[in-house]
Parts: sequence; C-alpha cells; structure tokens
Amino acid sequence: MQLYYNPHSRAVTAKWMLDECGVDYELVHIDFLKREHKQPAFLQINPAGKLPALVDGRTKLFECAAICMYLAEKFPQKRLAPSVGAQDRGRYLSLMVYSTSQLEPAMGDAFMKVRPTAERGWTGFNEAVHVIERELGYGPWLLGAQFSAADVMIGSVFIWQKLFGGHSGSHKIEAYVQRLLARPAAMKLGIRAGKTA
Repeated sequence: MQLYYNPHSRAVTAKWMLDECGVDYELVHIDFLKREHKQPAFLQINPAGKLPALVDGRTKLFECAAICMYLAEKFPQKRLAPSVGAQDRGRYLSLMVYSTSQLEPAMGDAFMKVRPTAERGWTGFNEAVHVIERELGYGPWLLGAQFSAADVMIGSVFIWQKLFGGHSGSHKIEAYVQRLLARPAAMKLGIRAGKTA
C-alpha cells in the first residue's frame, strides 16, 4: 500500500489509521510547493487534487473517512470497526460521517472565528463538542472499551485543534485527547519517512 502524504495535511490522520492497523506501507511524499498534488498522475488517484490518497493494488481511495473505513474492513482482526450487523455498527458509521460533515467544519469555523449559520448545514462547535461528550459515555473510547476508526477520525479533529493552540472547552474531551495521544500508534505530525514498525 502507498499513502500519498504530506505532514502538513489530513494525511497524518490516514497514517495514524495505518499505524493502528500495524501493517507495512510506503509513504509517497507530495510536495505542495511543487504542486505535485495537482499533476495529472496524482489526479488519476484523487481527482480532487488533495491529500490523503491511498493506493492498495488496483484500489484507489481518497478522503480520510473512506480510507479509515476501508482499512478497518481490510484488517478485521484489528477490531477497528464493528462488523456488519453488530449492534454498534450504525453508531460507528454515523460517527465516521459526523467527523467530516459536522465536527471538522464546526472546528474550522471556531478557529477562524466564523459565526455558524443554519444555512451552512453544520452545527456550531460548542454543540458539536457536546455531541461528542455524550457519545463518549462512560468508556475510554467512543464505542466504549473498544478503540475504533471513529476514534481516529473524531480524535484527530481535537488533536489538530490542540496542536493549533485551541481548546475544546471540555475536560472530558481533553482527557480523551490525552488517552489518544498516549496510544503507541498515536497521530504524529511531521513524520516523513519509513514504514510502520
């Protein structure tokens, strides 16, 4: 597998997921200054010209949520997603989509001090934080005792916020972020080379 990657992009989230899977992969560094992400060869992998992108044989994927769901299903022995028909499957899928459709844009608005409006289609950041607080329930992870790809997607948003000097305003979320960062395969920024251990 090849992950098209730049340490200043959402590709660090996809890399985190690969590291949680514990599989070998190659990082293909994309130079933004040279606009390698807009070249014809890359656009055949991701027509949007953005990172991340993952190539696994003949399979080409883009968007973090799609990559994370694909990897969770490719490596079921890692138990990073509830199986089809499992009780938590619907909640897991909902959280995967919520991470990109609601939480991430709400966090972006908060960071840029943009006032949320209903017409934009996503909630305000404080409300999104309350949703995640409720979803955490009483377990260490979103699905209780089992860490999942939903933690990678949701957790990465809060980790990015922390790295940019922001704060969720929630002790429960901050404790969650600390648990995520304590994982051996936790999301890391600035990692450019090598395969997983």
